[in-house]
Amino acid sequence: METIQIFITGGTFDKEYNYITGKLFFENTHLDHMLLRGRCTLDVKLRTLMMVDSLEMTDDDRAFILEECKSASDSKILITHGTDTMVKTAHYLSKGKIKEKTIVITGAMIPYAFGTSSDGFFNLGSALAFVQVLPPGIYICMNGKYFEYDRVRKNYETGYFEELN
Repeated sequence: METIQIFITGGTFDKEYNYITGKLFFENTHLDHMLLRGRCTLDVKLRTLMMVDSLEMTDDDRAFILEECKSASDSKILITHGTDTMVKTAHYLSKGKIKEKTIVITGAMIPYAFGTSSDGFFNLGSALAFVQVLPPGIYICMNGKYFEYDRVRKNYETGYFEELN
């Protein structure tokens, strides 16, 4: 079984809720707990690259993600990311001409810390499955579906990701 490198970048996936101020913030990633709770038996490596809201992610941040993907020894890479700019990051990664790796980017519309209302747990499980079986390339995985990075958009009216024609 091949090792899956998971890079954590933040996004709604890992946000916490401050009950006093009503604001969302970052503390620690939930990925290790999610994998344990999901009884994941895959060989995975977790690495937190950053904890940022994707709307605040810069091209310098994307360059760092790209370099980490290029230098990763594993050919299966999963990236947790905020949903607002994950497609933009996927396009940025495509410029790196990574040929022999399968990169799947996923996120959540509702923080995992919100419990059963979060889609994060489902999206993580789907992304772990897709990264194992998809051919080399860059993909977005949301709502149980995968999309090629250049054929997807986030529909801000429905809250779902959809394929571009």
